[in-house]
Amino acid sequence: MSRELRDRPHHFVDTVPFDPGRTEPVGAESSAVDRASSWRLTWWKFRKHRVAVAAGLILIAFYALIPFVEVIAPYNPAKRHGDYLYAPPQSIHLFHEGRFVGPYTHPYHFTFNIETFHRDYTVDRSRVQPLRFFCRDEGYSFWGLIDTDWHVVCPPKDGTMFLLGTDRLGRDLLSRIISGTRISLTVGLVGIAVSFALGLFFGGLAGYLGGWVDNVIQRMIEILRSLPELPLWLALSAALPPNWSPILVFFGITLILGLLDWPGLARAVRSKLLALREEDYVRAAELMGASKSRIIARHLIPNFMSHLIASATLSIPSMILGETALSFLGLGLRPPVTSWGVLLNEAQNLAAVQLHPWLLAPILPVVIVVLAFNFLGDGLRDAADPYH
Repeated sequence: MSRELRDRPHHFVDTVPFDPGRTEPVGAESSAVDRASSWRLTWWKFRKHRVAVAAGLILIAFYALIPFVEVIAPYNPAKRHGDYLYAPPQSIHLFHEGRFVGPYTHPYHFTFNIETFHRDYTVDRSRVQPLRFFCRDEGYSFWGLIDTDWHVVCPPKDGTMFLLGTDRLGRDLLSRIISGTRISLTVGLVGIAVSFALGLFFGGLAGYLGGWVDNVIQRMIEILRSLPELPLWLALSAALPPNWSPILVFFGITLILGLLDWPGLARAVRSKLLALREEDYVRAAELMGASKSRIIARHLIPNFMSHLIASATLSIPSMILGETALSFLGLGLRPPVTSWGVLLNEAQNLAAVQLHPWLLAPILPVVIVVLAFNFLGDGLRDAADPYH
């Protein structure tokens, strides 16, 4: 070894000139990362995932819509327009004859076609019907507490605004899709809450206690996962009493979805606890007299909560698709409840879809929400291990 290498100090030497005004030492960024909590590290890495952040913003917009569907929907979702059955979507225009008018629609006129036995709609482009914003129109009960009639956008006076067309009863499809957002998205949250609670409970017991408890829970999971999922959904949904109110049917469907989705999460929790229960901090907690429930709830589960959130985010789309599929087949939610699956139920008739393709419009929010949840789940899953 040369004399120069032997005389070089083995400790760190700061070569930056002394600055009395500097408050942070060199390497402050790396030390901040070392001191950061797991939640902060997850957030730092997640916000670099642009697609996941964009998906999260889309989902925030959808869920922010839920409390205000009556305010945003231009029509009451149950209101029928007898003169506009199967009316095609209306377009919004800004200019009329080269002059800026603002958002407006043209009125419809229909004639009954004797040869095809359906209505032919024509647009009267000579008339302008301006839309109204932040206006008073049809009354409603906001959250069943306040009677009001305020709307963000209203149809023109003595006019119509069917941006996505109408159904067989003349009901505005856009208003029904907006109203269905509340049910379809809430089903996913309530269902994942049931699944999350069962998965944490049974997975925590199996992973921490082990032994015969683990064997019993594993055999129960294997039996549930060996059953074909869709036929089991159909059987349990058909078993719901037909005289139940829409609210009871809603909770029955969410309970079914939650009860059938927890085995996968329970196995993920079990595998994590099997690895974490051998850590030194768990042994220390046991020696200090902590109970098993406290060790699981306060020490084990918080150490992989970010992974659980990512798993839950990826499970919510399956809940939404499950409700949509059951309602589409007529075994889930039923009218007068409005959900995306109930709306798609009206598109089962191939002839109706061929003549009125706008009835498939409820597919769009389903696809957007499911893709957004998948992108968000991928981003959270990547960010759950910030040291990777």
